[in-house]
Amino acid sequence: MTRKQRRLTMIGGSLAVLAIAAALVLNAMRDSIVFFSTPTMAAEKQIPAGKRFRLGGLVQPGSLVRGDNLAVNFSVADGSATVPVAYKGILPDLFREGQGVVTEGALDASGVFRADTVLAKHDETYMPKDVADALKKQGHWKDDYGAKPGAAAAAVPVQGASK
Repeated sequence: MTRKQRRLTMIGGSLAVLAIAAALVLNAMRDSIVFFSTPTMAAEKQIPAGKRFRLGGLVQPGSLVRGDNLAVNFSVADGSATVPVAYKGILPDLFREGQGVVTEGALDASGVFRADTVLAKHDETYMPKDVADALKKQGHWKDDYGAKPGAAAAAVPVQGASK
């Protein structure tokens, strides 16, 4: 073999080993990737029981029920579908009904989402991009979701102001 052929063989072999290593790493990571879904998407995909994913939407008003030992049940909706959620643990301070939430866990055989993580929005204007996009797509977006606090107050004239 000539010097050029040996060099090409070494480069080709190195690329093959690198491709196999990348394929093995990606295959191992495939099971640990968690995707975001709205309740409607979860119903349409018919996600099997036990498969982990993130569920995001708005906490349904009147659905929050607190139980013993930090057990909490509530419903997450996106306007079209609703998914009941069961969680055991301390909820974020900003968690409340009518607000955006992202939960991570899996559906059980009865269709209840068993969450092991609950994330609530951090202020009045925050909503996860995927949740906001899903609400816009379904026509449930309110124009004031993205408004800055106090912006509406600046537009309102104050009585008694000098003319």
